[in-house]
Amino acid sequence: MTVEFPSHPHFYSQIDVSPELAEDSAPLQEGALGEMCSIMRAMLSAQDRQNELLEELVGQITMVHRQRMFELAAWKQAHPELADYCRKAADKLGKVQTDFLSSITSEVEECYESFLDSDYMLGEFVDRFGPRFAHLNGLLQVLAQLGNAPDFPVSSQPFAK
Repeated sequence: MTVEFPSHPHFYSQIDVSPELAEDSAPLQEGALGEMCSIMRAMLSAQDRQNELLEELVGQITMVHRQRMFELAAWKQAHPELADYCRKAADKLGKVQTDFLSSITSEVEECYESFLDSDYMLGEFVDRFGPRFAHLNGLLQVLAQLGNAPDFPVSSQPFAK
C-alpha cells in the first residue's frame, strides 16, 4: 500500500508502508529511511519555529497584561479612597445584578412558550432587559477592576519578568 501526499519537497513524500518488501528493495528501503529522517528533521525544525513564535506571542500578551495591572495599581495608589468606594459599589451592584437576574429568569420561565411562538414577544423581552443588563455588566466590570486593582508598588517595573 502506498500513501501519496501533495508534492512539496520538504514536508511530503511517497512512502511505502506495505508489511512485506521484496529482496531487491533493500537500497530503496535505505533511501526511504533517509528521506523519512530528512522529513522528520524538517518537521522538528518547523515545530521548533512554531514554539518560538508561541513564546513570543505569550510574551506580548503577558506584557500587555502586566502593563494594565501596573496602570491599575498606579491609579489605586493615587486614589485609595475612590478605589475602596469602587470596590464597595461593585459589591452592592453585584447584589442588584443577582436580583435582576432572578427577575429575568422568572420572566423567561413564565413566558418561555410565548417566546417560542412569537418573535414580537421575544423582541420585547430582549428590548426590555438586554440594554439594562449589558450596561449593568459594563459598570460592574469597571468598578470591580478599579476596586480590586493589585497592590504592588508603582515604582516597580511593569515589564520585569
